[in-house]
This record gives sequence, C-alpha cells and structure tokens, in this order.
Amino acid sequence: MDARFLGIAELVEAPSVAVVVDVMRAFTVAAWAFAQGAEKIVLAESLDEALALKARHPDWVALKDGPLTPGFDTVNSPGLLRSVDLGGRTVVQKTTAGTVGALAVKEASLVLCTSFVVAEATARLLRTRECDSVTFVVTGDDGYADEDLACAQYIARRATEAGTDAAEFLRRAGESRAAAELAEGVRQGAHPDDVALCLELDRFPFAMVATLEGSLMVLRTCAVPSLTDEASI
Repeated sequence: MDARFLGIAELVEAPSVAVVVDVMRAFTVAAWAFAQGAEKIVLAESLDEALALKARHPDWVALKDGPLTPGFDTVNSPGLLRSVDLGGRTVVQKTTAGTVGALAVKEASLVLCTSFVVAEATARLLRTRECDSVTFVVTGDDGYADEDLACAQYIARRATEAGTDAAEFLRRAGESRAAAELAEGVRQGAHPDDVALCLELDRFPFAMVATLEGSLMVLRTCAVPSLTDEASI
C-alpha cells in the first residue's frame, strides 16, 4: 500500500482514498458518539452552519470545540460525551481540525475518519478493500500534530503488517503537544480523562465512513470483517 501523509493545506486534489485522522479529539469524540447510540454525525463547515442545522432540526445534538456556548448542546470531549445518551440521535459536529480535514477530501471515493479508538477497524477496512494508494490527512497543528501522525503511521503499518505493535505510536501521541495542553487545562471544554480516552487503543470495533448525502458530509459507522472472516476472504 502506497501511503502519503499530508496536512490539510497540502491537499491539492481529492485523493481516491482518504483517511482523516484527529486523535485529540474530533474522531475520538465521534466514535464515542456512535457508542452512545448516535445514528449519524453531520460534519459542519462552520459554527454558523452547525447552529443553522440545529435550528432546523431541534432534536439534533450540536457540539463544538472549546467551552459550551448558546445554541450548542455539548462540547468536543470524549470524557464529557460518554455520559450523554444519544440513542437514535443525529449529531452535528464542528471542530477546529478534524471536521475541516474531512470536508477537504469530500470528493474522494472513500473517506474514513479515525483515531486510535477505531484504529484496527480502520486498518482492517483498508485491507479488505485492497486499497493500493491511501492519503492520510494529518489534521492537527497544520499537519504536524504528532498524535495524528503517529496514529496515521500506525494504521498504515497495521494495514499491511498485522503484527505491528502500537506501543511506540501511543507513546508519541501521549507525549504530543495536544496531550500536554489537554492535561494542563490549556484547552477549554475538556475533561480530565480526555487524554486517556484518546489513547485507548481499539476501544470500538467499527470504522467510520464519511459520505456526501446531498449537500452534507455525513459520518456513519461501518462494520468490518472479524479476523476470522478476513482470513477466509
């Protein structure tokens, strides 16, 4: 598999297959939203669009980075979201990096959104679909976020070498600037458990696929073959 690792600003054309990585915290939060029962997640282009969608659909749950502000229901924190019942609900998510990265590759034939909590499922989906060329979008810190790059590199290795160990990649993520800022309370709208939850490898068994549905970029879960099923493919 030919893997490229690019920041959002380096995307000059839509790749065929894109894996958009945001470990701290957009796509860890998205996975938790699905685990809490969300049916789908609409990735908003702006705070205004998120609020407009919420106004049109009052039963939708809108979340954003930073502190809670009027019009939004919750914030982009896995530690806070894990206690929210989202059964059957639609979530509208707007973040600084993750949602921006996904929207930047919305024309790709396959868009996966990922973090460590769904890393194995993402790698397995890439394997089963026999993706020859994959662009990993490192969303944080203008493409230099080491937690996102470490996760991207781990998934890329795992997609071709099933025995790849995650320890070094998780160590890098845990020592990243984003982890330090979360741990030190620099980032608002955070929970003390956020870093640990973002570093929880393979917490969930599903991958997350984003597709255009009309004018909206919508994220949904995607079941992947088990290791036993994959061996028989």
